[in-house]
Amino acid sequence: MKLTKSIVAIALMATALTAWSKDDIKNTEFNPVTTGVTSLSITPDARGASMGNLGAATEPDVNSQFWNPSKYAFAFSRAGVSLSYTPWLRKIVNDIYLANLSGYYKIGSSDNQAVSASLRYFSLGEVMATDEGGATLATINPFEMSVDLGYSRKLSEKFAMGVTLRYIYSDLGYSAMNTGEQTSSASAFSADLSAYYTTYPIIGRNECQWSLGMNLSNIGSKVGYNKGNDPAYLPANLKIGTAFTFPLADYNNLTLAFDANKLLVPAKPRLADYEDALAYDDALQEWKDKSSISGIFDSFSDNFAKRITYSVGAEYAYDQKFFLRGGYYYESKYAGNRQYFGLGAGFALQVIKIDASYMIATAQNSPLDQTLRFTLSFDMDGIKGLFGGN
Repeated sequence: MKLTKSIVAIALMATALTAWSKDDIKNTEFNPVTTGVTSLSITPDARGASMGNLGAATEPDVNSQFWNPSKYAFAFSRAGVSLSYTPWLRKIVNDIYLANLSGYYKIGSSDNQAVSASLRYFSLGEVMATDEGGATLATINPFEMSVDLGYSRKLSEKFAMGVTLRYIYSDLGYSAMNTGEQTSSASAFSADLSAYYTTYPIIGRNECQWSLGMNLSNIGSKVGYNKGNDPAYLPANLKIGTAFTFPLADYNNLTLAFDANKLLVPAKPRLADYEDALAYDDALQEWKDKSSISGIFDSFSDNFAKRITYSVGAEYAYDQKFFLRGGYYYESKYAGNRQYFGLGAGFALQVIKIDASYMIATAQNSPLDQTLRFTLSFDMDGIKGLFGGN
């Protein structure tokens, strides 16, 4: 049995190996980090994507669950919910997509804590399984999903921390009783730890906002594909960022932001780095047997500087109702070569906010080029106000 939809599209579904050239592959330093359930690394919302894939320290919004859940403790509205949709790898196929539902609710009377949750669903569309003669045996619908629950709390007027627990399920396999071939789904648990600091310095006569954010995400067990015979690391990640907002004029604000990301996963050994196949096999087995926690520490000694990705972005806001955004994302060509600009806009009313983003890849032949994202957000305080609530 074989799958007729491009296996390349599946391998590229999350991002690790998306935009390389033949010269990069030949280069002895080219060695991207690969993980399981890589769809967990895909940016779900249009605001963060349009600013170059950042959000660790930007102003809290409904989609902070992905970027930094501790920001919810500083959210102005008491509750909110959002739905995001991203057609994925649209230059290659037309039925792969990511859907994300996020929400939060401020609890207690002191306005210093919040609970949050999100549901993520990544579909690879329809995949046909065929026999050696090309006859269709079955049509399957591989997918990955996760559901998480978070809690955040202010520890002071300027500082908050948060924790998130997540369940992950990945079903990319198929089974064929007539051939004896069989694979199984995989599941895992992970946790996030986040922190957010914000202050309001006076510069000249203007009150500005300066924030720092950190999110240590997807720290947990491995996913065991093929009944545990093919374990894979989760995309554990350390995100650190800063943002600075200052007024341009009445009702006009400009935010500049910067994020740095480091995948906390050791790179898979390469045959080219070993003198013989036996030594390589030993190193590969050691890599497979290594625990996810040990892998986190080992990831800091593996070409550290080349494993960091950088995002820089800006957001212009008029009266918190109209937004223009732009940003740039950079990854070393030896670690995957994802390099692209993000552009986007948003429009908000009393109840609803609509955001859209568009990606322009600078790396040649990138399947991420022209990626679109759409986010629809609802302010629960605004809805309550429409019905005369207090």
